[in-house]
Amino acid sequence: MQQYTKHRNVVVIGAGLGGLSAAISLASEGFQVELVEKNDKVGGKLNILEKDGFTFDLGPSILTMPHIFEALFTRVGKRMADYVAIEAVETHWRNFFEDGTVVDLCADPENQRRELEKLGPQVYDEFQRFKAYAGELGRETETGYFAKGLDGFWDLLKFYGPLRSLKFDVFRTMDQGVRRFVSDPKLVDILNYFIKYVGSSPYDAPALMNLLPYIQYQYGLWYVKGGMYGMAQALEKLALELGVTIRLNAEVAAIEHQAGRATGIRLQSGERLAADLVVSNMEVIPCLEKLLNSPAPALKKVQRFQPSCSGLVLHLGVDRLYPQLAHHNFFYSDHPREHFDAVFKSHRLSEDPTIYLVAPCKTDPAQAPADCEIIKILPHIPHIDPEKPLSADDYWALRERVLSKLERMGLTDLRRHIVCEEYWTPPDIEARYYSNRGSIYGVVADRNLNLGFKAPQRSGELRNLYFVGGSVNPGGGMPMVTLSGQLVRDKILADLSGQ
Repeated sequence: MQQYTKHRNVVVIGAGLGGLSAAISLASEGFQVELVEKNDKVGGKLNILEKDGFTFDLGPSILTMPHIFEALFTRVGKRMADYVAIEAVETHWRNFFEDGTVVDLCADPENQRRELEKLGPQVYDEFQRFKAYAGELGRETETGYFAKGLDGFWDLLKFYGPLRSLKFDVFRTMDQGVRRFVSDPKLVDILNYFIKYVGSSPYDAPALMNLLPYIQYQYGLWYVKGGMYGMAQALEKLALELGVTIRLNAEVAAIEHQAGRATGIRLQSGERLAADLVVSNMEVIPCLEKLLNSPAPALKKVQRFQPSCSGLVLHLGVDRLYPQLAHHNFFYSDHPREHFDAVFKSHRLSEDPTIYLVAPCKTDPAQAPADCEIIKILPHIPHIDPEKPLSADDYWALRERVLSKLERMGLTDLRRHIVCEEYWTPPDIEARYYSNRGSIYGVVADRNLNLGFKAPQRSGELRNLYFVGGSVNPGGGMPMVTLSGQLVRDKILADLSGQ
């Protein structure tokens, strides 16, 4: 493909994982790539903060599908292990319920059987039947949607055909798919909450989202030794070795274009960078609004790609240890339907949220001072809704509800032991990452809005503008946004070869 790429300049906007992956993937094919990032470090939402002796991973806390990251290295004859080390997390999740039940999801099958038998003698068999169903969804998705970069319903129908497409359980929601196999209400809640990977509701998302447990069990859960930000540093090093130019503290003001093609970008400083191709890691809708000043008809075409939920993000350094915690933990709502409806229907703060809690020192004690640990807390909350604005007091009141719930469910005197805190709300997330209305995971998966699809990677306005990241197919989360960078390379090469 070198004949199509030689002397072609690419500008990549945004150095999140999608942007880094795209830059690496294109540089490995001979493109001249310049990567521009408005913040002071690469990684996007995969970020880091060192404060008072604590090292906080501000974004993702979990790594799945490591082979997708490995592919960036092996394609250029390198070993990922020479850049970054990862280790398996054996207890995947620890699940806490209000009645005192605690049950783990485990990598080891026998451990998993023992844990699920806490819920009843039939529960493990139900779980096995569900896993078989999830596996079929997952393998079908890998062969086409992931491998071929399918970019919408018609692409999917063309690849799979009408009958094979029915294997995606197209007429059910995620929750309905779970309940086909599982009767225990606690296991239903656990499996439904795999939707946290994409920031949506199991009552609205298509049943295809039940592939998420398959991905976790098939490929494991992993932690980056020394902190999750090490993956961003590894990709940055690889990009530089491949000749990518990285500019930090360089905010893009506009994508310049003429006659239906992007001609380059203009920075806030006024400097212009010419480009034969532009790849945006900025989410699609904010990019159209802020960088392209797109007309109303173009914006209307993408309105079905509404933002995922946001989050109230608490990074706490505490001066004690909580031995009952695993690395990853969930504290469930007693009223899950009401919780999800609050977030996704009425856009209000849940009275009884399900809480995701990460205690990374269970795997990596060096992230905190001796006899201390990090407690990262993330309840999902609505994205910013201009018609139903929430105040700083509203967010702070939720913080208090969340901490009270955790103290009630076993984290004794948590507030009294906080010695360091970093606190983010949706406006903070929007300001730092220009995510659509403070979204964390890109585009919501909603079978009525978008059938679970994200926006296409090819621009509908400019022939040589492409998108990567959580707002485009295949979606949000570390592996998917990294895969999007590899898939955009394939689309660009295909488009150039057809010219």
